[in-house]
Amino acid sequence: MEDIESHKLRLAIFDWLQQCTPANNYVMDWAALSKGFIYNGEIVTLIGARGIWKPRQFSDYPISITSVRQSMYADEFIGEDILSYSYRGSDVNHPDNVGLRNAMQHAIPLIYFHQIVKGKYMAAWPVYVVGDEPDKLKFTISAESNEVLLNENMLSEPAAIYRRKYATREVLIRLHQGSFRERVLLAYKDHCAMCHLKHRELLDAAHIIPDSQGGSPEISNGLSLCKIHHAAYDQNIIGISPDYQIEVREDILHEVDGPMLKHGIQEINKTKLRLPKTKIHQPRKEWLDVRYKAFRSA
Repeated sequence: MEDIESHKLRLAIFDWLQQCTPANNYVMDWAALSKGFIYNGEIVTLIGARGIWKPRQFSDYPISITSVRQSMYADEFIGEDILSYSYRGSDVNHPDNVGLRNAMQHAIPLIYFHQIVKGKYMAAWPVYVVGDEPDKLKFTISAESNEVLLNENMLSEPAAIYRRKYATREVLIRLHQGSFRERVLLAYKDHCAMCHLKHRELLDAAHIIPDSQGGSPEISNGLSLCKIHHAAYDQNIIGISPDYQIEVREDILHEVDGPMLKHGIQEINKTKLRLPKTKIHQPRKEWLDVRYKAFRSA
């Protein structure tokens, strides 16, 4: 078991994350994370140079685990409702690995940080270490619902395994969507590709070919669009030709409405899409063609 003061600190950190991350789609900048969490006048660091992180204020168990994109460690998602986390190095008895193993044995809740682009991390909590495979140098990680933190008796309920599978699946979906959004917006330098709006909080990463139709999470299958133009693109009010020309559906062009329709949609007809400077990040013309044909048939 964790001592009372450490447990209080852990819950205070979780509360702080709940207050500051949902508005940002659970994405945190390295700058914010590196400042740490202030508790009783002290800075508590939440992330560090090592993937398994234990601040000095915690005597026994770590507070977080971090996966870094393209790291030397082969962290990977397993199926749709569980993920693995690599040991630190190859020493089964390294203090960091022992700390995580002890966290598993005592059901200690942790934070999982996943780097989605350089300097940005998706946060998920609480997560638990639920398996240990020394022969593979891997731990198995599962997410849990926040309500368990308030009722720890739920950890041993028969329904716990199903609740954790659902919670982990939700985390993986969020990681997938958050990673795609951050990479697409970065490629477009936080601009709407149609109207050039620069307010990041009003931008989405739109799929050219949707997930449901086999679309890949590549940047070249994404468009940085403001919420109005994202909705218009998804509803085939606006189309994009393979040569990057924006077209507004004919009936919409003749519709009379307020200034949003006139200036926000009708006036971008026959204009060109704003493209990323990196060629491999630009929309794939064959995928645009598929969507454009659907737009024309609509």
